[in-house]
Amino acid sequence: QVQLVESGGGLVQPGGSLRLSCVVSGISVSIPVMKWYRQAPGKQRESVAFISRGGTTIYADSVKGRFTISRDNAKNTAYLQMNNLKPEDTAIYYCNGNSASNAYWGQGTQVTVSS
Repeated sequence: QVQLVESGGGLVQPGGSLRLSCVVSGISVSIPVMKWYRQAPGKQRESVAFISRGGTTIYADSVKGRFTISRDNAKNTAYLQMNNLKPEDTAIYYCNGNSASNAYWGQGTQVTVSS
């Protein structure tokens, strides 16, 4: 059974940084596409960042220049480095993995940006 487990969320002041991790277990090969999504209260879930197995990245306009997605295929882990955080970044952040035939989700980790 494939599982994705996020960690690294928490409370941070505006301008601060956090690094989220997503550990994938239950699969012997790295998932081709890894993404981070977020969902703020009362809003729809939105895509934040994408990374392919080969390292190609795509970001939402709202986080470009502040967030960096990366992955370690040997460790089956994806990361989201978040710098210069703003109150509007407050949300539950979800890790998502996509293969040709399956989509996997983590349980989410709360990020709160507040002074």
